[in-house]
Amino acid sequence: MPAISRPTSKDVAQEAGVSQSTVSLVLGGKWSGRVSPATARSVRSAAERLGYRPNQAARNLRLGTTRTVLLMVPTLTAPFFGPVYTGAARVAARHGFGVVVSTWPDGAAGPADGPFAAPDEAIDGVLASSMAAETLGGFGGTPVVTLDSGPAGRPGAPVPTVDFGVADGMRAIAEHLAGLGHRRIGHVAAALDQWTFHARADALAEVVAGLAGGVLSRAGCAIDVASARDSATRLLTGPEPPTALVCDDDLIAAGAYKAARALGLDVPSDVSVTGFDDVLLATALEPELTTVRLPAEELGAQGMAALLDLLDGRRPGPRVLPGELVVRGSTAPPRAR
Repeated sequence: MPAISRPTSKDVAQEAGVSQSTVSLVLGGKWSGRVSPATARSVRSAAERLGYRPNQAARNLRLGTTRTVLLMVPTLTAPFFGPVYTGAARVAARHGFGVVVSTWPDGAAGPADGPFAAPDEAIDGVLASSMAAETLGGFGGTPVVTLDSGPAGRPGAPVPTVDFGVADGMRAIAEHLAGLGHRRIGHVAAALDQWTFHARADALAEVVAGLAGGVLSRAGCAIDVASARDSATRLLTGPEPPTALVCDDDLIAAGAYKAARALGLDVPSDVSVTGFDDVLLATALEPELTTVRLPAEELGAQGMAALLDLLDGRRPGPRVLPGELVVRGSTAPPRAR
């Protein structure tokens, strides 16, 4: 039985009564101002009747593109980065792009140590999350948009940026605790040299410094439950233990809960605890966690939109996505002493 041949752009041209170049303009989305709307409708109708689908691989080869974007994240285990990918992939798919994900290698100087030794030859653009500015050079001439790597408004920023308003989010947490009457604040801080955590620490210190009788203590930890538990324990067993623990991440807050319980302290009667990000874990904890909700999926979506603008020759401006304080059962006024 003879094979059924796929319809070609020549078949569509004959069906619509136009040239192949007109078919390419219409189906490539570049007909505006060059082909009449009626002709464009005729071409699309002919393609639909024939069941014609462009050969995307051949088109990419002609254009010198792969229609692929690389999303670089610090880790694949943190629940925060799943929604970032989802948002990026959703916008990418609408424009015929795919997204691949990789992590920053431990101790790597930059993306040259990653999955693509020559990213400018393998991908069309990069979304780089939580990265240091000095690693940008490793991407060569590949278009890059940074996510949550700020600060968005710095003069002469080398690449477009999409950031969270993390400083405002941390100020909202600190002011919430101050409003409850807390003055001794413990910061269970992520021990990572990243802009987002520096911004959170600076904002918290600023608010506590402005409180009459405000005292801030700090202990660094990895973003995992065991490390956070140990750091929170050090703060809670100090000479002047805090009445509230401010955690840089919801997973860190889970470790703070474990520390409090091991010391026989009730959350929030004996110690209030706050998180950051509002991942699913925040409502799995008991009591549910007061935290700052960061729109992770929107970060990915906005980052991809900015990268598509960059690939189209436009220069997108910096974007800042605000967080939202979500007050739940883990915070209360300090116990009278």
